[in-house]
Amino acid sequence: MTNSNDLHAKLAALLDREDALDLFRGAIGAHSITGNEANFVAYLAKQMEKRGVESIETAEFEPGRPNIWGERKGSENGNSSKSKRLLFIGHTDTVHVDGWEDHWKGTERENPFAAPLIDGEIWGRGSGDLKAGICASLAALSLLDAAGIKLKGDLGFAYVGDEESGQPGSGISAGIKDYTRRIQAGDIARPDFTVYVEPTRLAVYPAQIGFYIADIKITGKSAYFGVPELGKDALKAAHSVMSALWAHSDDLKSRGSHDLIGEGFLLITGLTGGGFIAVPEECNLSLIRKLLPGESLDEAAREMEEVIRGAIADPDISVSITYPAGRDHALGGSAAEIDPELPEVRALSDAVSGAMAGRGAIEGAPFWSETPFFVNELGTPAVYCAPGDIRNCHTFEERVDIEEYFAGIVAFACFMARYCGIAD
Repeated sequence: MTNSNDLHAKLAALLDREDALDLFRGAIGAHSITGNEANFVAYLAKQMEKRGVESIETAEFEPGRPNIWGERKGSENGNSSKSKRLLFIGHTDTVHVDGWEDHWKGTERENPFAAPLIDGEIWGRGSGDLKAGICASLAALSLLDAAGIKLKGDLGFAYVGDEESGQPGSGISAGIKDYTRRIQAGDIARPDFTVYVEPTRLAVYPAQIGFYIADIKITGKSAYFGVPELGKDALKAAHSVMSALWAHSDDLKSRGSHDLIGEGFLLITGLTGGGFIAVPEECNLSLIRKLLPGESLDEAAREMEEVIRGAIADPDISVSITYPAGRDHALGGSAAEIDPELPEVRALSDAVSGAMAGRGAIEGAPFWSETPFFVNELGTPAVYCAPGDIRNCHTFEERVDIEEYFAGIVAFACFMARYCGIAD
């Protein structure tokens, strides 16, 4: 049996860095702002076929918006009770590029899809979120082939759309909802373990936050400024509501902290209102609530609504509350976690740390993405792990360290071999 150090060294020596870089730069060039995923899916179809992914399928989750998936069968091919199936999954869509060209005008970063290599980093929209992870998963398969390593267990690859928010009529996880429904129906094999390739700086995230977004409309009655007693001041009511919500957030923080993702809280993110030389009739607030694993979205929303309604004493001032960001739940996105001591979590951590010193730490995701569809709905353990830094994603600074990307390929290949087993 090849030991872990030998396997890392063998894979690192055989990595075709030029091919891996071309794969990554081509992925960034296949721009795929939410709603235009088909452009990138067409690129992936060619790359998956080139790299020996089998049984490649595409299906539209909405008109003109396809998912794509495929697999590499292992030598045991389900004939052994010990045979395992490992899935690598990521989303194909990216956020918009509004303002990017103006921001970088006259520089080599001006085109958000040109993928320039600058000071050891690949720049471009989608580089970190999350085309580095997708490309690392496919390049890892090519690396195993270059090393002559055949696996006992099966590998699945799935790339889905509609994860990002911001484009009208989209961003509700429509892609993964379609994909996981196919798993539940038995049309796609159920994985035993899933790596979702959101950017983690090559840390391993077995836990993530939950969230809901709430839009709150407070309505009073307008009146001329000289006779304010005839009006009902919505802005003043909003002040009372905000004070109560901030106190509620402090209470949430006091309830305890999760080892990997910290405290729950509530953040008011927007306020609009006012009248033209008049008592303000309407005021609108927006907020986001961070939930910890084990917290109920329904209960958290109910509690917040009680705080809001309890802060308004005047029965003539009305409140309406909507939740515009439903994901795996009608109100938002559920938190999720798996045991960080699971052998496969530790094995992935070891594979990463062996590929790049100082990486592979077990941490918590400070974002919401789509592992709850696996952990909470399918009962399949899932983690986030990939090259890239979430802190520069969605910004004009989006980029990925190229050595981190190469290390991610080696780490994924090593984990594939260790998890699925190496065939004789």
